[in-house]
Amino acid sequence: MKTETIKLIDLRTVCIKALKAAGCDDANADAISGTVCAAERDHCHSHGILRMPGYLKSIANGKANPTAKPTWEKTAPGVIRGDGDNGFAPLSLNMMAGDVGDLAKQQGVACLALTNMHHFAALWPEMELMTHQGLVAMTMTSAFPIVPPPGGAKPLFGTNPIAFGWPRDNGEAVIFDMATAARAHGEILMAAREGKELPPGTIIDKDGNPSTNPADVQGGAILAFGGAKGALVSMMVELMAGALMGEPFSFETAKKVEPDGLANRGGQLIIAIDPARFGDASGWASHAEALFAEMIKQDGVRMPSRRRYEARRMTEASGTVDVASDLLAQVKTAAG
Repeated sequence: MKTETIKLIDLRTVCIKALKAAGCDDANADAISGTVCAAERDHCHSHGILRMPGYLKSIANGKANPTAKPTWEKTAPGVIRGDGDNGFAPLSLNMMAGDVGDLAKQQGVACLALTNMHHFAALWPEMELMTHQGLVAMTMTSAFPIVPPPGGAKPLFGTNPIAFGWPRDNGEAVIFDMATAARAHGEILMAAREGKELPPGTIIDKDGNPSTNPADVQGGAILAFGGAKGALVSMMVELMAGALMGEPFSFETAKKVEPDGLANRGGQLIIAIDPARFGDASGWASHAEALFAEMIKQDGVRMPSRRRYEARRMTEASGTVDVASDLLAQVKTAAG
């Protein structure tokens, strides 16, 4: 796959221009491009410029509101309910993160129930929004149906990612961000683009047969990680990001809008925790470091997020990123 080197600031500019040409206002274009470029900065290519055509198509087909003006209200002492105005998640998350963080520090625990929006990105950016405030956090969201329930072979659940963040004194929080499917859909799209096969146990084809060809996911399904255990975690996400806050399940979203692999509506739950309120106000951080130190004593152990932070430092040193040439050409064309 051909790549092209571009300054990160220039990539941000061309993404903003493309989004504004599609109909985004300044606030939405800035938030979306920030999320896309953060992924490229950290070499998370499956959620970077690869997603730009999806954002643009979701605007063009009327699925998402490019000029959304999110609103939010406190519905209980520890709960904020956000309305994304049928827009994309990055703007809502940027606008609401501070209030959720403040509430968590007041109450010890706070939740954000984000509704009426489209999530099309990784989850680690919102975990960084929380850990930068010194908060422990977790989040989850649903997606279009592509994962079978336990024992089934037909899509019902989304890839339904979950993420967790733990702040550290050195500023590099421990964050993991994972699909409850065997692979994130973006990773399968990347494998298809690069002509790579998938590991056995990742997908099944339209007839329910195991496959390693990423193209077979069309009409087929992605399996949950860990068999029935992963599928049950995916079911939990459906309930927590759907029924809990009055948002549609993955299969209900598909009934209203033909699944197209683009951004689709689904709820997102963020739970933020102030660790200083849980009994070890002065020692919780150092105690966690003892665990991390024991982990990395073992050969082959890599802390979550380490590769992302290393990539970030490389990008910040050079100021450039290498992106897929064909995708960059698409975005440049959209930008005019």
